Amino acid sequence: MECGPVLPDSLVLEIFLRLPHDAVLRAGLTCRQWQAVSRDEFLWRELFYSYYRIPRAVPRHPSAVSWYREFRRLFDCIPCVEVQTLREHSDQVLHLAFSHRGHRFSSCSKDCTVKRPDGNISLVHSSSMRPLNWGYTQFSQFNPDDSLLLVSGVYLGPHHSSSGEIAVISMENYTLLSRVRNKPYDVFGCWLNETHLISGNLHWIGNMTSCSVLWLNKAFQDVESENVNVVKRLFKIQNINASTIRTVMVAHCRRHDNPDLLLDYEAQTQARRPLLFDLGTSGSEDEDEEEAREPTISGLDHVLHGEEGEDKTYLLFTTGSLTYSPHQIGIKRIKPDQMTTSGPVLGEERSSEEFFDSLDHVIDIHGHIIGMGLSPDHRYLYVNSRAWPSGCVISDPMSPPPIAEEIDMHVIDLKTLREERRSLRAHRAFTPNDECFFIFLDVSRDFVASGAEDKHGYIWDRHYNICLARLAHDDVVNSVAFSPADQELLLSASDDSTIKVWRSPRMVRLAQASSRQLRFVEKWHRRGS
Repeated sequence: MECGPVLPDSLVLEIFLRLPHDAVLRAGLTCRQWQAVSRDEFLWRELFYSYYRIPRAVPRHPSAVSWYREFRRLFDCIPCVEVQTLREHSDQVLHLAFSHRGHRFSSCSKDCTVKRPDGNISLVHSSSMRPLNWGYTQFSQFNPDDSLLLVSGVYLGPHHSSSGEIAVISMENYTLLSRVRNKPYDVFGCWLNETHLISGNLHWIGNMTSCSVLWLNKAFQDVESENVNVVKRLFKIQNINASTIRTVMVAHCRRHDNPDLLLDYEAQTQARRPLLFDLGTSGSEDEDEEEAREPTISGLDHVLHGEEGEDKTYLLFTTGSLTYSPHQIGIKRIKPDQMTTSGPVLGEERSSEEFFDSLDHVIDIHGHIIGMGLSPDHRYLYVNSRAWPSGCVISDPMSPPPIAEEIDMHVIDLKTLREERRSLRAHRAFTPNDECFFIFLDVSRDFVASGAEDKHGYIWDRHYNICLARLAHDDVVNSVAFSPADQELLLSASDDSTIKVWRSPRMVRLAQASSRQLRFVEKWHRRGS
């Protein structure tokens, strides 16, 4: 004979509301009544907001089926469990890059090598760049079809001079296909498409004034095309106050995109469209403070109201106007007829008065930019920066303001070319502005991760604007990288000369269960034989 419930559901719910989430899950295994109450949507909504400390004004993501599943997604799908440590490098590891299919990745180090492990995290190739007279490798990027690898490094010239150089390596037989000059070396370089890459050069034309030239280069020269251009000037841009163009990257912004992150939910709600929310919501005082510090934006109308309804390709880079430290993001649109080295040199259509190309758009971050990364859909640009003191005045371009230890991660919508109100924060850096170095970040569909100088990597949820995990190393974490094929796999690279492999708790459990099942099958076969 089955007994009725001793406690009414409402009282059980009140008790569960005062328990941690793991205790609620265990209590749900006790009986049918408790199991039903433990899956109550109101219960998990309250547990969600209290556990993750998310403002109540932030709604649940539209793609979430229930509060319970959304709680478990954030709790169980973060790649925060260390499963492997790679010690292939003998010096500081500076950068990591996955192929677009996620089946291999490359790493760059101050030991002047570039490593290419495969998807099973085992080394398949290593190249030393010392024979090319490189000091070290600092950056790499696979081309869109993963057939070529761009490797950027510091080239040691005569009389102890140093600049940058880019090498293009075939992924079929790991042969060197071409070398391209790159100055300054922290331009890094990037792919425009499968066969063409962008590099930079710098010419000083005065004490504080210089000219940055951005070049389009064919990755290799075919025997049949020896009389065809393999290099073409893209843009010629004037720099003032000792600033230079650095950190170039290409964003392909689609006209009919379905963004993996939906922001500005208040405006969308007013328009009666089921989109999401602003990255941060708080009281009016906080909003006023953030608005007061909102980056200066110029050139917006020219870019937004160009050719409506077109796919757009933007060249993004760091630059400056007040001092030599990079504090602005420059944006220049690359038109379809500029995607190849054939045809006339870009800029020949300029009038005689326009010796330099003007920027289409500039965003001033009001701080030292130390990292940038694009979302997978190229809709959003994430920027690591260390803020200048509020209200500071720069009188000497060679003496930039002191910078904060806290790193702010700004989020810029490349469709509207506006920055979201609130930046992500948790990570820290300590080097002064004249020694500041790049901290690489990476973005997946749901998460964004970054290195830091406090010996940790960090992971945030992009939709709820919360820090979810800290990834420990023994020294500065320079770079992180999500697998494009599986955002529950993350790599981190550090000055401790290691690369760590991180998996989500869910994937760790699945791997352990699969391993147990495999051992059982092997044992069963041995008994049968």
